[in-house]
Amino acid sequence: MIGYVTFGTNDLQRAAAFYDALFTVTGAKRYINSERFVSWSAAPNTPTLGVIKPFDGQPATVGNGTMVSLYLPSTALVDALHKKALELGGKDEGAPGPRGEGGFYGAYFRDLDGNKLAAFTMTK
Repeated sequence: MIGYVTFGTNDLQRAAAFYDALFTVTGAKRYINSERFVSWSAAPNTPTLGVIKPFDGQPATVGNGTMVSLYLPSTALVDALHKKALELGGKDEGAPGPRGEGGFYGAYFRDLDGNKLAAFTMTK
């Protein structure tokens, strides 16, 4: 149901470099690249994640309570993505591990603009 998600950024080049490096862990590649917008996708016709300079020209701000979650096929990839985000200067928002019951395994971090992301897999 979700086609794409965007995060606002005040420094498109810095944000794009962060996600280029981060997505080396998952294999996602740049899908669209323009002067105001860059997005990544794991495969054609799948949802994308992008960074964008706000259309209204106002500074980008972080949405309180907003989070994008990235599904990964294994706990090892969740661990690796979280580790890579922190190596790239992202902030830890919750170390990798099981959460609650039901087999949910997740990790949480913020990108260089303060946007919150989660990486998760299901172990059951």
